[in-house]
Amino acid sequence: MNSLHIIGNLTKDPELRTTATGFSVCSFTVAVNRKKTKDGQQEADYFNVTAWRERGETCAKYLSKGKKVSVVGPVSVRTWESNGKHGASLEVTADEVEFLTPRTEGQPAQQRQVDQQTGFQQVDTDELPFE
Repeated sequence: MNSLHIIGNLTKDPELRTTATGFSVCSFTVAVNRKKTKDGQQEADYFNVTAWRERGETCAKYLSKGKKVSVVGPVSVRTWESNGKHGASLEVTADEVEFLTPRTEGQPAQQRQVDQQTGFQQVDTDELPFE
């Protein structure tokens, strides 16, 4: 079974396009941090992710550079050659994508309404999955 589960951050905004047959496809790159090296340097691995159809449209709508995601799907290695140099990239076809960055992250502090006594943040009841 070929299934990879990664958690990381988008390196740039996703790109949505439509195939000649009318299917939506969204592409984005996820940087996954490794443990810091002995000298304290942070290293990362980069995975190219492809999400198809409605999943791809949803990713293009809600994801952007820096957002944290969880992606599950099969992985493959794509090799390439350009100007005499050889390289490889890791390609993941997304079976599942979970958005991990809170909706309010990135909003200015004055837009977040936090109760000073309880420390709870007010939410719009339209965002709740129940009533």
